[in-house]
Amino acid sequence: MYKSIFALLFIFLFSVDVFSQNTFSISGKVKDDQGGLPGAGVYLSGYKLATVADNDGNFLLPNLKPGSYNILVQMVGYLPFSKSVIIEDKSVKVDLVLKENTVLLNEVTIRADPNRQKYIKQFTEYFIGTTPNSKQCKILNPQVLIVDFDFTKSLLTVKTTEFLIVENKALGYKLKYMLDYFEYNSRTRIIYFSGHPFFEEFKASPAKKKKYIEAREIAYYGSSQHFFRSLYENKSKEEGFIINKIIQTPNPNRYPENLINENLVKIRTLPEKTGIRKEAGKIDVGLLEFWTKQKEMPRFIDKFSRAEVNPDTLVRYFNENLKWMNYTDALCVQYTKEKESLAYSNTGFWVFRPLDIPEHELSVVKLTDGPVRFYANGSVYDSRSMLYEGYWAYEKVGDMVPMDYIPIARK
Repeated sequence: MYKSIFALLFIFLFSVDVFSQNTFSISGKVKDDQGGLPGAGVYLSGYKLATVADNDGNFLLPNLKPGSYNILVQMVGYLPFSKSVIIEDKSVKVDLVLKENTVLLNEVTIRADPNRQKYIKQFTEYFIGTTPNSKQCKILNPQVLIVDFDFTKSLLTVKTTEFLIVENKALGYKLKYMLDYFEYNSRTRIIYFSGHPFFEEFKASPAKKKKYIEAREIAYYGSSQHFFRSLYENKSKEEGFIINKIIQTPNPNRYPENLINENLVKIRTLPEKTGIRKEAGKIDVGLLEFWTKQKEMPRFIDKFSRAEVNPDTLVRYFNENLKWMNYTDALCVQYTKEKESLAYSNTGFWVFRPLDIPEHELSVVKLTDGPVRFYANGSVYDSRSMLYEGYWAYEKVGDMVPMDYIPIARK
């Protein structure tokens, strides 16, 4: 019933917080081999909280709740730096040691690929997205992108040794994004990227700010961040999410894999006396075509289960700050308070649905590696373990809001 056109495996290595009455701080020193580095920018990944190191390289990030955080550091002439820090029941002090950036811009441009602009366009579409919000985004420093395409693997990879600066005129943010890795496999059509974003709000008039807030509300509601936050609070159905299962069943029209492979080998290698070859030196093209088509057929068929999944059967406590869920097959998550847009229906990210299922925003979540743990703010600890299809694969960096985003209804 379901057919995936595009899939997205992505990791936003957001820092996370957990709601608590007590607050703590992260402090320390930014330095290199020679000593403290004054003026270094220190940020919290996924948030709008930042500071600047003082004349001795010391910094302080106050008023933090218990949880796991990623600290980002930016300094001209040095490689971007990130460090994971966990706050439990006391403040944390760390030293952040930077390394000089020895990669010069002209070294990259000398080896520039003639197809570089085509690859950057692909990267922009698959990293920022193609949503209406994404179309109002712009990468301000594309020259820092290091692009490579492996023809043997059909694999596009993109890296950078500097923060990627993304201007989002739809949501009113400027993102400093530390891109750890990006890849797009044109054979599997799976997109994967990981990184650390920092959000900086545009200065705007009251009227413009109101438009930004309205756009942010739309971007947040129905997102994976909204889903996991509501799931943590045991309010997913109240918030508009319905969960079903996508059950995989063996394709009755496909022969067993071992039989397909066995016949393909015979056709290509056995002598004519076996009867598989019609004439000496000629392969039975009809048989070859039949077994090749069998090989190309999907092994399983996705079937939509009408039974609604009770969130209580999915979610368990991992510890006081984390919950986790584990399941078989795949989850189909419908957000019933918004319908899929016309812009979305024209993309390759949609999934087929039964005709009687309303046109709500629909996403499919497959586990790739074991349970998934998530925090109260909706950030996922094991993002690498999930594969998104449908609406959540369609929405990318262009529709991101900070992890500490609070909807108007909760303010």
